[in-house]
Amino acid sequence: MKKLTSLLLASVMVLSMLAGCGNKADTPNSEAPASNPPASQPAENSQEPAGKQYDGVELTMWSMWSTGEPQANVISAAAAAFEEQTGAKVNIEFKGRDVNKVLSASLEAKEAIDIIEDDYKRIGTVYQDYTMDLTDMAKAANYDSFSYKCFTDQSIAWCGFLNAITEQPNVGGIFYDKDAFAKAGVTAEPKTWAEFLDVCQKLKDADIGPLAQDSAYCDFAFYHTLVRYLGEDKIEELTMNGGWAGTAAEQAAQDIIDLRNSGFLADGAPDEFPSSQNKIGFGQAAMVICADYVTAEVNNTTGSSVNWGLFNYPAVDGGVDNGAAYMGANSLAITSYSENGQAAFDFIIFLTTGEWGQKLADEAHQIPADSRNTAPADLTGTIETLQAAESPMTWCASLSVNADLKDTIKSMCVELFEGKYADGAAFCAALDALYK
Repeated sequence: MKKLTSLLLASVMVLSMLAGCGNKADTPNSEAPASNPPASQPAENSQEPAGKQYDGVELTMWSMWSTGEPQANVISAAAAAFEEQTGAKVNIEFKGRDVNKVLSASLEAKEAIDIIEDDYKRIGTVYQDYTMDLTDMAKAANYDSFSYKCFTDQSIAWCGFLNAITEQPNVGGIFYDKDAFAKAGVTAEPKTWAEFLDVCQKLKDADIGPLAQDSAYCDFAFYHTLVRYLGEDKIEELTMNGGWAGTAAEQAAQDIIDLRNSGFLADGAPDEFPSSQNKIGFGQAAMVICADYVTAEVNNTTGSSVNWGLFNYPAVDGGVDNGAAYMGANSLAITSYSENGQAAFDFIIFLTTGEWGQKLADEAHQIPADSRNTAPADLTGTIETLQAAESPMTWCASLSVNADLKDTIKSMCVELFEGKYADGAAFCAALDALYK
C-alpha cells in the first residue's frame, strides 16, 4: 500500500511540473530560452526532427553579375547550399553591370527585393535611404574582426550607419613584374616620386618599358598624381568651378609630361586597351597603374604567368594625401523594407566568408571579402594593402562630378599622356578654358 501511495504521489508531482512548464511558456512576459538548437539539427530529446531555421522563407536578390560569369556561378551554388542548410530559398536575378540603371526606381517602388548588389559607393549614397541598418547584425557576427575597416568606415561616413557588406574588394596602385625588377637590378619598391623615377631609369637601361599605359586608364593614372598634390576635395572644387592654373595641378601634369619626355612610358603608350598592359605579359613592360583585376586580364590574354607585385602610388614632395590608395568594392545590402532581414544578412555572410568566400576569391579571381581567407597567388599583398591604406581614393570620382565636362576632361588626360601639352601650365590653362 505504501509503495502504491508513493507511486501515485510521484505521478502527481511529475504532472504538476509539466503543467507548470506549460504555463510558463505561454506567459507573454516569460524569458526566452538561453539558446536555440542549431539550424537543421533536431531539438534535444525531440522525437521528431526540428524544422530548419528559415523553412518557408524566400529571398530575392538582384545581382550585378550576368549568368555564366564565375561570380554568378558561385552565388548560385552558395544559394543552393544555403537553402539546404537553413531552408531559405534565395531567388537570384542576374541583372548584369547595368543594374544601377533600374535599381533606384525599383527601390523607390518597393519592388519585392531583399538583397541588392552594386558598387559600394552607390549603395552608400544613391540607395542609402532604401537600405537597412546592419550595425547590430554585423556586431553579432563579429564582422569587424574579418572585414576591411576602410570599407566599413566609409559606409558609416556616408550613411551614419553600416549599410553594406563587401563582396568583391578592389585595390589599386602600381602593379609590377617582380622578375622584370630583378632583371633591372631593382631591389626595393619605390615609396617616393624620386625613387620611382630611379626605378624607371633602371628598367629603361635594361631595355624594359618602365610604365605601360592604355588610353582607357589615362584619367585614372593622372588622378593618382592629382590626389597626391591636391586631395580629392580640392580636385572636385576645381572640376566644378575651374581655377586650375596656379595650383599644384600644374606640377601634377608636369610630372606626367616628364615621364613621357624621359622615355619612361612603354613603346606606343598610350595604346588602345589592352595593348599596353599586355606588354607586361610579353616581357616588354614592367609596371601599370590599375586595379587588381589587371593581373588576371594580362595573364589570361597573353597566356603568361607574371610574377606580380603591388606598391602604392609614390609620395610626392609637399603632397597633401600621400597615403591614399584606390579602394573600391562591389557590395551587398538589404532593402529597408525586407521582411526577412536576418535571413538575408545570414545569406550574405554565408556567401562572402569561409568556404564560399574562398570560392569567390578562387573562381572569380578576386581579393577575398573575408580577410581570413587567401588571395590568389598573383594578388599576393592585396589584403595587406587594403588593411594598411590610410585613406580611400575613389576611381576618378572628383574628375567626374561635372557631368557637362567629364568626357572632355577624360579626353584631355589621354592627350596629356600623348604629349600634346608643352608643360603643366599649358594643360591647366586648357582646362580653365572649358569654363569660359
